[in-house]
Amino acid sequence: MTGITDLATLLRQMQPALRPGEYVYCLAGNDDPAASLALSPLGFFREDEGLTLILERTTADAAGLAYGPVLRCITLTVHSALEAVGLTAAVSAALTRHGISANVVAAYYHDHIFVPAEDAERALLALKDAVPV
Repeated sequence: MTGITDLATLLRQMQPALRPGEYVYCLAGNDDPAASLALSPLGFFREDEGLTLILERTTADAAGLAYGPVLRCITLTVHSALEAVGLTAAVSAALTRHGISANVVAAYYHDHIFVPAEDAERALLALKDAVPV
């Protein structure tokens, strides 16, 4: 199935949904990536400094990993194409207007927006209300 590339269609159909749970970004060392993956991260990215893991907060706590802000995840349920232009910018602009920071992760089918836990409901409403094209 091919993802949608038309920005107007993406914005009309994005239907943001707040995932349950709290998430954190953690840095794992490069020495044993298999051990890091055993934590079942929601996502990960390898950088020169180490492996960044996106974990459920409870998992990070149980593993004794340090982390920064506690986040919630909003999934845009529309099947966005990886080559679509403007969706990230439009979503970021909508959240910026409300003073909400966003960390966007694009996956094969959907975009996922990580926002501070205390701003999650406001972010969801901001995205549902209207994202201008």
